[in-house]
Amino acid sequence: MKRFNWHTIRLVLIAFAMVFLYSFASKRNQNRQIKNINISFAENKTNLFITHEMVNNLLIQNCGGAFPFKKVKLDLNTLETVLDDHEMIEKAQVFSSIDGSLSAHIKQKTPTVRQLSSNGSHYLDSKGIKISLSDNFSARVPLVAGDFPDEEKENYVFLFNEIHKDEFLKKNITGIRILPSGGVIMTNRNYDFDIVLGKPIQIEQKLKKYKAFMQFASRDTLINSYKEVNLMFDEQVVCKK
Repeated sequence: MKRFNWHTIRLVLIAFAMVFLYSFASKRNQNRQIKNINISFAENKTNLFITHEMVNNLLIQNCGGAFPFKKVKLDLNTLETVLDDHEMIEKAQVFSSIDGSLSAHIKQKTPTVRQLSSNGSHYLDSKGIKISLSDNFSARVPLVAGDFPDEEKENYVFLFNEIHKDEFLKKNITGIRILPSGGVIMTNRNYDFDIVLGKPIQIEQKLKKYKAFMQFASRDTLINSYKEVNLMFDEQVVCKK
C-alpha cells in the first residue's frame, strides 16, 4: 500500500483554503456599502467650470440614484466614461477603496480663448473643441471675434495655444479679430494700436518679433502714438502713426 504524500495533500488543502478565502473576501467586498464620495481636481484649481456638487450628482445618478449603495453595483469604467463625456471634463479617474469610499479625480478642460462667432459665444480648448460658457466661472482669456474656415482651423488653434502658453502674451493680448479674408488683427491690454498678424502662418516668428518689439518700444514714448503694428513683413516690424 502506497504511503500518503502529505506534502501534496498540504498543497491541495492550502489551494482550497486560498480559493475559499478569496471567494469569501470578494463576496464580502462586493456587499460593502459606498458611504461617501471624495472628489478632487487636478492642479488644485479653485476656479472651476464644473463643481464638486455637479460631479457628485453625476456619480450618484449613474449608481442607481440611491445613496448609500452596494459596491457590487459599481462599474468604474462606466462612471469614468460618463464623466469623460461631460464637455467641461478633459479626463476623469474613478476608483473605490475598502473603507467604503468612492473617489473621483477630475482634470477639467482649460479654455484658451472665448469666441464670438455666427454660432454664438463659447470657449475653445487647446484642441479647438467648443466649451459652453459656465455659470460658475468666467475665464480671463482673449476674446476672439469672427469665424475661421474649418480647413484652416489647425492654424488658428495653434495661434491661440501659442498665446495661451506664453506668460507675456497671455497677459498682453486681450482681443483677436478674424477678418473675412482670414487675416488676424490683435489688440493688447496697455496700448491702443492694432497688431496686424495677417494670415495665421509663421506664427512663432511673428509672435517672437512682437515680443522683441514690445521689449524695445515700451521704453520709448513714441509707442503711445502708434495706430498699427504690422508683423507681416520678413525680419521687421512696420509701425504706423
